[in-house]
Amino acid sequence: MRILLIEDDLDFSYALKIQLVNHGFETDTCTNGNDGLFYLQQQTYHLILLDWKMPVLNGIDFLQIIRDKGISTPVIFLTGMGDLAQKIEGLNRGADDYLVKPFAFEELLARIHCILRRPQIIKTGSPSVGDLFLDTDKQVLCCNGKTVSITARESALLLFFMSHANQTFSREALLANVWNGSADVESRNVDNFIYLLRNHLKTLNSLVQLKTVRGAGYRLEVEEVSK
Repeated sequence: MRILLIEDDLDFSYALKIQLVNHGFETDTCTNGNDGLFYLQQQTYHLILLDWKMPVLNGIDFLQIIRDKGISTPVIFLTGMGDLAQKIEGLNRGADDYLVKPFAFEELLARIHCILRRPQIIKTGSPSVGDLFLDTDKQVLCCNGKTVSITARESALLLFFMSHANQTFSREALLANVWNGSADVESRNVDNFIYLLRNHLKTLNSLVQLKTVRGAGYRLEVEEVSK
């Protein structure tokens, strides 16, 4: 497995690379987003570890660029920026996870393994429910001529809901089915992605709604389109 670490703190980057290599990961490092783009042109990576604040091209802009290019390589933010709004922005721009410095290497390792062992949930085909259409190849959500790009994790979660429309699932059930039952993914991660999906549905003015069922979990409520 090969990891790209984009981090401008050279001491931190060096120490983290040593730990990753010792755990069997081939690891390349660079210090800004521009160099990161160059590395992605030269090599295929299984995971990107990304700092936010960097010179030349920062992490959030780097992430936006690669997602706009259709690069779906999983990304974990490693940053000192820990406000809820910043976490939501990072996830909304396409990050798969978000870890605030300082952190224990064991926690990062657990999150890496969680992402790398997850099954390939996104399948070819284009499921639809109600007025909603999900292009799982391009990771684009469509409704009545309007479209919005979504991340791989958002697509996986939405695909699960679309496959079980009008059924209620607890956070634990969603973690088991979409996050592969990983104990190192917290239930609030589910809440963050529910929030992001709701924003997408609102942007599209979809009749499909992602409802909270008090004390039970979440349900994708679908109204059939009149013919």
